[in-house]
Amino acid sequence: QVQLVESGGGLVQTGGSLRLSCAASGRTFSRYAMAWFRQAPGKEREFVARITGSGGSTYSADSVKGRFTISRDNAKNTVYLQMNNLKPEDTAVYYCHATLRLVTKTYEYWGQGTQVTVSS
Repeated sequence: QVQLVESGGGLVQTGGSLRLSCAASGRTFSRYAMAWFRQAPGKEREFVARITGSGGSTYSADSVKGRFTISRDNAKNTVYLQMNNLKPEDTAVYYCHATLRLVTKTYEYWGQGTQVTVSS
């Protein structure tokens, strides 16, 4: 069982920046691919960015590409989402997600979410 705790959300002006953190429990953090999702009120949850266990590969959604950067520090069991040039449409609850893919089964975990509000 992996527990994920997000932090760093808050209120920011358009064009501002925030860095979200997701702290994971356990001693096998590097085995998990990590990702960020977000969900705005009345909308479906959408993918934001992902990173491999080693941190060697990342991918982000077109909507945030060039503005958001996902990274991880396996020594700290933490994944980050650096958000720059924030826009009102980035307003959402941001969720941390962990995936462990085994030959027998895939394990997935979600954090509780952290609110990001971008004001005009």
